[in-house]
Amino acid sequence: MSLSVKAAGWKNRIAGWFVDREFFMRSNGQVRFVKISAKLQKRVAGSVAAVVGLWTLITLGMAINQASISYERMSLVEKAAAVQSKSESVANYRKFISDATKDIEKRQDMLETMTAPLAGEVSAPTDADVPVKQNEAFKKISAAIPEAAGLAQLEARQVRFAEKMTKVAQLRAQRAANAIRQFGLNPEAMAKSQINSAQGGPFIPFFGNDKKQSFGDPRFDKLAAAVERMAAMEGALASVPTAMPARVGMVSSSYGYRRDPFTGAGAMHSGLDFKGPIGTPILAAADGVISFAGQQSGYGNTIEITHANGLVTRYAHLSGFTVTHGQKVARGVQVGKMGSTGRSTGSHLHFEVRLNGQAVNPLKFLEANNDVLEVQALAGSTRAQRASGKKS
Repeated sequence: MSLSVKAAGWKNRIAGWFVDREFFMRSNGQVRFVKISAKLQKRVAGSVAAVVGLWTLITLGMAINQASISYERMSLVEKAAAVQSKSESVANYRKFISDATKDIEKRQDMLETMTAPLAGEVSAPTDADVPVKQNEAFKKISAAIPEAAGLAQLEARQVRFAEKMTKVAQLRAQRAANAIRQFGLNPEAMAKSQINSAQGGPFIPFFGNDKKQSFGDPRFDKLAAAVERMAAMEGALASVPTAMPARVGMVSSSYGYRRDPFTGAGAMHSGLDFKGPIGTPILAAADGVISFAGQQSGYGNTIEITHANGLVTRYAHLSGFTVTHGQKVARGVQVGKMGSTGRSTGSHLHFEVRLNGQAVNPLKFLEANNDVLEVQALAGSTRAQRASGKKS
């Protein structure tokens, strides 16, 4: 069936809807005839259709407009949420950078303080200390987040510096331990008396309130442990009495068995006698604490200095004291004056070294070889520097 035939069929069908129509109306006994023509019906139907069509268009337009407004509102909400998310991301990023900067600054202060005794033995860290692969990674990071890349590179330099310092501290601790063994002493036992000795104070965590972390990276913790061991070993070595207790050249009586100067009988002499004028300065043979200052039977005026792990030095027959009980003294500091008090035949210093209460020959300490004395001198200067809080 062709389109024209279909169109003609629809036209005839519509035309059948609109035919002349007559209506009878009865009112007060009268009959009236009302005729509505097909043409009028078509006009009325067309007007109604136009009104309905216009209303439909207006309603559709309003619906579309409302949908557009809703869409725009949703888009604005999404954009606002995106902006808020970006703002939070920026804020979080800035906080991360700020916190990381503070942590790195604290670590830098820690490194400078902890490694002050090692200053000069390792050069300041540079970018060359950072492995090549890490440097390449930092370049990539730098293109996206310059500040983060800079902080990461600085932290990597700190880590490399800490690793180098750890090796130096371990080497120095080993050298000090070997020197202590030269005296026939146990370095581990002596160092143990130095670690955590006379320390205290409130706990202030390195990272805020986090008690689980120490320095935030095991390599910094390893450095702290190495420096602590080095300080203990060098402190123990510095307390070994190797300095001459008096600047006199004559030893009038050696350690060991001899004839007693008063009775002539055989007797044990538990120290060394240094002959000199009355008033000759008597010097501490090593770092320590004055544990006795007074008179002892047979010794007269006596000073005793307690050092590390059971080592005590005794200075007897003095004419006077220049220190008091409980005072800390350093190697070479004057502690008294030579004299002839107690059981003595003339002005001299009786010098003893006692280990765990037993007298030992002082010569094995006073005649230490130069290599050992050099290590001890370094240990002593480092200890003094640490006590004063100065950087070398």
